[in-house]
Amino acid sequence: MALTTDVKAELVSIRNAPPTVRVAEVTAILRFAGGLHSIAGRVAVEAEVDADLLARRVARDLAEIYGVRPEIAQVQSASAQDGARYAVRVIGAGETLARQTGLLDQRRRPVRGLPNRLTTGSREEIAGLWRGAFLAAGTLSDPGRSAMLEVSCPSSEAAMALVGAAHRLGVAAKAREVRGMPRVVVRDGEAIRSILAQMGAVKTAAAWEEMRQRREVRAGVNRLVNFDDANLRRSAQAAVAACARVERALEILGDTVPDHLRVAGELRLAHRDASLDELGHHADPPLTKDAVAGRIRRLLAMADKRAQHDGIPGTESAVPAGLDV
Repeated sequence: MALTTDVKAELVSIRNAPPTVRVAEVTAILRFAGGLHSIAGRVAVEAEVDADLLARRVARDLAEIYGVRPEIAQVQSASAQDGARYAVRVIGAGETLARQTGLLDQRRRPVRGLPNRLTTGSREEIAGLWRGAFLAAGTLSDPGRSAMLEVSCPSSEAAMALVGAAHRLGVAAKAREVRGMPRVVVRDGEAIRSILAQMGAVKTAAAWEEMRQRREVRAGVNRLVNFDDANLRRSAQAAVAACARVERALEILGDTVPDHLRVAGELRLAHRDASLDELGHHADPPLTKDAVAGRIRRLLAMADKRAQHDGIPGTESAVPAGLDV
């Protein structure tokens, strides 16, 4: 929770963004922190946020960009742990604002995803879109095995649009559903650092990366201290054997290896201690661990078949003596 607060405090302090970027940000906040309501037969736009400073920023942007007069009200939190929450409401000009921000289409129907003009804009606009989404419904956990940056989404369409926007920024993100709530998740450590920096949380990104590196060093020291553990030793031996076979396979096949199998083999060699699931996250586009394992198996099988045909040692010959294949 402390890291999430730090990120939002840094993001909300950003000033003097270009008008199109401000539009992308405030539209995302309205989409991810609220939505449309009907009050006395009129369309009202509302965004519920977790900080008074953010509420005032949203109200100011709406007034300066769209010429409306929002009202800010403190509302009851869902639980005592959530702290105070603030609603920014536009009632009088709600329908006009909803059309201008893309929350309503030309037929007065609510838009379930995000306006296409935002998800296909410049990198700065897409970064502003992600900044607004995170300010509205984002969380960041501590570095570690379960580290992730997550944004809760109002619909699966909005989640998929946010995933597409992340990919345009060069960040691997995935949509998933938890207890019926669509979410967008970024798990890879480098991807988390990248999206934080591109949103504008440069200081928090640097601090998060420093924490991650310290934990990796500490984890590495702990692994060395506990290397006598039989399971860890077997895993290390298996990694050495696997990499040796992959190197031999690429050597046997040379330029004839199919591109998708070469990429899988090079991923294995570039990240020798990574799990298959982690290798899949490093792929572009990301792959499942089963897909990575299948490609590596086909690479080894193709190389062994070629070696048998040519009468030369196969991939198993490259495994150091005393290691299991």
